[in-house]
Amino acid sequence: MPSATATALTTLAEGGNHPSLSPFLTGFGALGALLLLLWVVTRFNRD
Repeated sequence: MPSATATALTTLAEGGNHPSLSPFLTGFGALGALLLLLWVVTRFNRD
């Protein structure tokens, strides 16, 4: 019988049951944020 911690971690790893957190929306949001950070860093890194 798995422990409560293992069950909670498995549920968290599977994404849980939250319908509003779309994996595609999360992925594209993270990609957009990283591209924005990359653009900001390259603007400040002029020699």
